[in-house]
Amino acid sequence: MKTEEKELIVHQVVREIYDAYPDLLDKFGENGRLRTEEDNYHHLNHLVSAYEMRNIDFFIDYTLWLNTLLTSRGVGTPIIIDNFERLVRLLKQNSLENEEECSMCIDYLKESLQKLRTL
Repeated sequence: MKTEEKELIVHQVVREIYDAYPDLLDKFGENGRLRTEEDNYHHLNHLVSAYEMRNIDFFIDYTLWLNTLLTSRGVGTPIIIDNFERLVRLLKQNSLENEEECSMCIDYLKESLQKLRTL
């Protein structure tokens, strides 16, 4: 995934999350918003790595670790689910250069969403 594609998706998803959950800004401040942006770059980077390795378990393990980390910091699993659902939609909406990569990243996100919903 190109850097420009990641930037576009990250900025869209962070804006959407903070529009949908304005209390997050009150709860975590501007630093929380920056961490959300940073986290979404990590999500996309891990998706790309999983795609390159053709290893969905890599991304599922990352997702489970992420959930443990963020829930310990007061960010609930429903927010992570919401974030991943937004990533799925935005990956579908934005025309990425590598269609196979995009499709597999969406599949990996969907599998991870199923795992998160069982927690």
